[in-house]
Amino acid sequence: MYASTEWRAWYTEYGNHRSSAVVAWSARWLYRRRMTRPAPPSPSSLDDIGLLQTFVRIVEAGSLSAAATLLGTTQPTVSRRLQALERSLGLPLLQRSTHTMKLTEDGERCFERAKALLASLEAFASDMRGDRDQPDGTLRVVVPHAFGQHQLVKPLADYLRRYPRVSVEWLLHDGQPNFIADGIDCAILVGAVADPAVVAIRLTEVPRIVAAAPSVLGRAARPAHPSDLADMPWLALRTYYRDTITLTHASGGERVELAIRPRMSTDSLYALRSAALMGLGVCVASSWLLTDDLAQRRLLHLAPSWQADPLPVHLVYPHARFYPARLRRFIEVMRESVPAVVDGAAARRG
Repeated sequence: MYASTEWRAWYTEYGNHRSSAVVAWSARWLYRRRMTRPAPPSPSSLDDIGLLQTFVRIVEAGSLSAAATLLGTTQPTVSRRLQALERSLGLPLLQRSTHTMKLTEDGERCFERAKALLASLEAFASDMRGDRDQPDGTLRVVVPHAFGQHQLVKPLADYLRRYPRVSVEWLLHDGQPNFIADGIDCAILVGAVADPAVVAIRLTEVPRIVAAAPSVLGRAARPAHPSDLADMPWLALRTYYRDTITLTHASGGERVELAIRPRMSTDSLYALRSAALMGLGVCVASSWLLTDDLAQRRLLHLAPSWQADPLPVHLVYPHARFYPARLRRFIEVMRESVPAVVDGAAARRG
């Protein structure tokens, strides 16, 4: 009745003590359980997952060489993996020439399904680990030059102390990064976010004030109203204002738009501050940057009841079905720490 001598021996040993019907039922149940137990993954199935991961990275990066850089391997290796996947599926996935690469129709279907499969595998592994899902690996973050060097280092330190198994590449760059091509996990941006392809989490906002060196005023009284600033020499931060600036009364809400003709324009917040300290003109800058200069009277706060619109600070990252623990925990720490740092700087200035 049973194919294995193991089951025949079991039946003989226990058949003398139990009814034959119960023994037969138990033996059938144990046999079915043994025969239907899932086999461990074969090396070939694990290799296939690796090939799919390489294929997805090739498509996202836009070329074999870019994918090789992101995967930390060579272009020939990436090419061999792609060819192995195509042989395994029996389908061409990419049309390649010297300068272009295009997905075939089958390649497009494979790409979408591979992304979904890999996301499901990562989510499954994360769910099984549960509370033991401790962040590890490397997180690549793009931050603005000035804000990333000054205000954001403390929140970064909080994150690294809390999760010692993670390392961070802290990349200073103003503007929207290319997440896929550059292998960026997330970015912190100052200013509005208009890209619908990213998730944007608002962390806080940065107050901006009008300031100038005492030499700019000479013996004149300190300006109290925006109209008093119109004829003064100006410095422009091209990222946020060039030839006009709008100031709002802190308590009354009145708004005044000024037309300005800057003597100097720059895209660097630090260069703007340096020019202001040298007395080249009036500037509008983030209040955190000028706190020490105002306290030491190297700069004067002009029209103190008025300020420019505050700049929002967002943490942005691409849409995905699954996010690794290192990114999820980074988001949590930034939401907690960044507002505290910015609000603390504002309180010290006040």
